[in-house]
Amino acid sequence: MARKKIREYDSKRLLKENFKRISGGSELPIKSAQVTESTDFNEVANKESWLSSGKLVVKPDMLFGKRGKSGLVALNLDLAEVATFVKERLGKEVEMGGCKGPITTFIVEPFIPHTEEFYLNIVSERIGCSLSFSECGGIDIEENWDKVKTVFIPTGSSLTSEICAPLFATLPLEINDTIKEFVKVVYAIFLDLDFTFLEMNPFTLVDGKPYPLDMRGELDDTAAFKNFKKWSGVEFPLPFGRVMSPTESFIHGLDEKTSASLKFTVLNPKGRIWTMVAGGGASVIYADTVGDLGYASELGNYAEYSGAPNEEEVLQYARVVLDVRTSPSLFLFHFISNTVDLVTICLVINCTPFQCSQAYTLMSVYMCQRRDLPHSD
Repeated sequence: MARKKIREYDSKRLLKENFKRISGGSELPIKSAQVTESTDFNEVANKESWLSSGKLVVKPDMLFGKRGKSGLVALNLDLAEVATFVKERLGKEVEMGGCKGPITTFIVEPFIPHTEEFYLNIVSERIGCSLSFSECGGIDIEENWDKVKTVFIPTGSSLTSEICAPLFATLPLEINDTIKEFVKVVYAIFLDLDFTFLEMNPFTLVDGKPYPLDMRGELDDTAAFKNFKKWSGVEFPLPFGRVMSPTESFIHGLDEKTSASLKFTVLNPKGRIWTMVAGGGASVIYADTVGDLGYASELGNYAEYSGAPNEEEVLQYARVVLDVRTSPSLFLFHFISNTVDLVTICLVINCTPFQCSQAYTLMSVYMCQRRDLPHSD
């Protein structure tokens, strides 16, 4: 499982788009718009008429929390005031949780006056899911954590009324069934769309219907092959404060153009141990082993290639991985014989150093092959 954070805009969009299907007909009155540097406010207003007909809320949609406590949420604005708020902050660097980065994306929503704030959290764990609920949601949820109730749903079990009863035992009767059914549908969507984490803090009731005011979500991106229609273009942005280097951007571009998988992250440009490992599982084991042996600070990169890349793709990938090093190093090259044939591997090892800009007299290469050699004739 690879837990990947998604933007609040996408979390709410997926919830709204799938709620009617899962619930059997009920709809959520969620409205939201995404704003970036390329957004034309007039164009968006023509497409989303609600933007011009009422008061609005605007906040960064950058995968970090505590936006309200950090003064980054503006309430009860009209569209012109939203545009001004965004213009003043778009591209400006902020520091959140020790990470610095520019704000590039905002979410705009209707301003919802409310008096009730509820908290909902679902987390996928090894043998099931934990589901937490509180009647005291909002920005002070941490100060009221003793009021959060949690139940555990084992894998393969349903969220029955009996299991979730402790969560809603103290809710007023007039809203008990509404919230209970809402949570059941949200949990079903969580499983159906392969969420790994979902949090609403808070959600409220609007005309008797649940409405998430703030929402966070994470998806299992290894399930993309079966959810590409349901996810419908979900973006997996980099963590806040993380900016791709030119090398990482190049390999990311290769990855997007091929049916194979090509991943590369620079951990330490001055590291002396560099890897190019076939297979997602093996790449993690190699990195963990380097750390277990006491050389984590020397690990220069994380690299993984799989899915039968062709010779040219492997050659370009290896060339970039070799060229990004800045010091004498040990290079660990690992391949699976039935994924990349031996001839390609030998061509890459023999040809790549002569096509890169650095001298390789101070580089040690260690090759590791696993499985038999069906292509080694």
